[in-house]
Amino acid sequence: MQATRDFSHYVKDLGSGLSHIDLAVEGVSCAGCMSKIERGLSAIPDVTLARVNLTDRRVALEWKQGALDPGRFIDRLAELGYKAYPFETVRAEAVEADNSRFLLRCLGVAAFATMNVMMLSIPVWSGSAGDMMPEQRDFFHWLSALIALPAAAYAGQPFFRSAFRALRTRNVNMDVPISIGVTLALAMSVVETLRHAEHTYFDAAIMLLTFLLVGRYLDQSMRLKTRAFAGNLAALKAETATRLVGAGEISVVPVAAIQPGDIVLLRPGERCAVDGTVIEGRSEIDQSLITGETLYVTAEHGTAVYAGSLNISGALRVRVSAASEGTLLAEITRLLDNALQARSRYVQLADRASRLYAPVVHATALLTIFGWVLIGASWHDAIVTGIAVLIITCPCALGLAIPTVQTVASGAMFRAGVLLNSGDSIERLAEVDHVIFDKTGTLTLPELDVVNSASIPREVFDLAGRLALASHHPVAAAVARAANAKSPLAGIVEQPGQGVCGVVDGEEVRLGRPSFCEADGLANEILSLDPEVSVVAFMRGGERHVFAVRQRLRPDAQAVVSALQARGIAVEIVSGDRESAVRAAAHTLGISEWRAGVTPADKIARIEDLKRRGVKVMMVGDGLNDAPSLAAAHVSMSPISAAHLSQATADLVFLGKPLAPVIAAIDFSRQALHLMRQNLWLAVGYNLLAVPIAISGVVTPLIAAAAMSGSSLLVMLNALRARRVAHGRS
Repeated sequence: MQATRDFSHYVKDLGSGLSHIDLAVEGVSCAGCMSKIERGLSAIPDVTLARVNLTDRRVALEWKQGALDPGRFIDRLAELGYKAYPFETVRAEAVEADNSRFLLRCLGVAAFATMNVMMLSIPVWSGSAGDMMPEQRDFFHWLSALIALPAAAYAGQPFFRSAFRALRTRNVNMDVPISIGVTLALAMSVVETLRHAEHTYFDAAIMLLTFLLVGRYLDQSMRLKTRAFAGNLAALKAETATRLVGAGEISVVPVAAIQPGDIVLLRPGERCAVDGTVIEGRSEIDQSLITGETLYVTAEHGTAVYAGSLNISGALRVRVSAASEGTLLAEITRLLDNALQARSRYVQLADRASRLYAPVVHATALLTIFGWVLIGASWHDAIVTGIAVLIITCPCALGLAIPTVQTVASGAMFRAGVLLNSGDSIERLAEVDHVIFDKTGTLTLPELDVVNSASIPREVFDLAGRLALASHHPVAAAVARAANAKSPLAGIVEQPGQGVCGVVDGEEVRLGRPSFCEADGLANEILSLDPEVSVVAFMRGGERHVFAVRQRLRPDAQAVVSALQARGIAVEIVSGDRESAVRAAAHTLGISEWRAGVTPADKIARIEDLKRRGVKVMMVGDGLNDAPSLAAAHVSMSPISAAHLSQATADLVFLGKPLAPVIAAIDFSRQALHLMRQNLWLAVGYNLLAVPIAISGVVTPLIAAAAMSGSSLLVMLNALRARRVAHGRS
């Protein structure tokens, strides 16, 4: 009796007659897998969308409501050779962690075997022209077999399993030729050992597995890191909300139960779970994670609030306009997912070459075997020649062409204050011809500064700084930081939404809103001179002072913008900040193209518009609201002070206050891309020269192995030039 499968719990109703489900899929490792899955699922009638996210190995499916059983998708994926199940965060993370540990074990076994087999191969190579006795050589061969065969059987599982699944469903992926090459090399090595031959190929086979496992493990580690950071976004989503029911009665309910038009209570210290409008109460709210603006916003009747915002001081009653999946925070999540899915289709140049290269090489080896048999050679000699072709054309050099340059260049970039989050970001960064900067926290420093400190008496400054330590407001924090205050005053009381006050030496002291400190006139004078500043007032007895606070541009922002423009790179500002602030920054920096008050969707739209025109866009931003646009851009960068999700989404992160690392990263990447292309040509040129020689039969497997190692060494030496170029610029 077959059990009934009920996946209705995982199905979402999208409206418009459509249903949606997310499936976690095991074994997705390349763009070829993505294409095969999407084609296979899209062929099912009534499926309107089948999209694979390679980053988290998830498939998003949409179909006409009521037309299909979700279990059919899992069955279809099984037919294609992939195990799938409804996506659950905890289960998906556990599976990915297990896969990562398994890959690390495989890599450890392969690396250990490679070191030992190579150590045993050296005496054979050096003794082939000397006095090594056949019995000694056979002993080394059998010892190599004893190490390499079980090691390859274990370490090769990620490739063998994937190849078996593909062949079982009459498909071919990149792991099929890899598995054939390794298996054939090992099998022939055993045959040669039994025949007491001079040379075997255990070393080439196990070395190839080691190189391939290094790349796959690093890719897996990157996925786990991205998923861990992305969890910060989910943490912002409150699971419950306090809904007002009737006169004065409240009820804590799941967010999914909240409907537009409901009224919810938002207490001090709570994070808002809905989008809506304040209908009663007054407070300050922190919307920095949503809008990117670091200053608290006064919330009163008519103020719009968004899910993810933090209520600071007073209680608010909010009329709901959107909840659950309809909020701005949920929209940011969707935009981020869509952008990451689009990026996951980017295939590195070496990968594209490898997909074409591997089947061609194996076909060449097979034709070589049959060709030699047809002209009268023995099967043994023909197969040995075919093995020589496989070894001499081993894709190690091609596989190293890109990663070695990336490694050397990333080290140089690190010394220049740039960290890489994405392995292929160097290639994309080198193509950039347009840079979009966010303003707040990117072109400006993330911290607020007191700009009129010279006009404030030192004694007043010190006292105000100690008073400011009692407040959590970012403007007060700027005063405390500027005064270098360390010890707070005793007996200070905070008035929610107003400021802090207390008694010092028998006199009342206050720090906060100008109205709270009876300093409106002085504050208005400062604001009339510079409307872009924020003000905080200080009162002591009859004495009044006003501190002007604002974010300053990074010290070298103007020089960096000029340097970008001198390199032929267009620069613009796209910010969610108010128009006057963005206009002032653009004018100071000499940037003619700017946009203010934009939403996350607007930023995506601007990037997509430029991409349609063939422009290669780099987005530089720091806020949670920048994460979707960072993912959508051709390449992206964030400061180290950025929100965790933005750091995880960005391809590069720069350290410190200066913007100079942006220029350094572009210069290094352009040099690195030049070296990558050189390495690819070296690897391909080597094979164009080596393959005909190997086919001719004049190359023994030993020479083939040496030539293969030589090509890899040549590629690595050329990659070291990236370090010299970077060192010269440091």
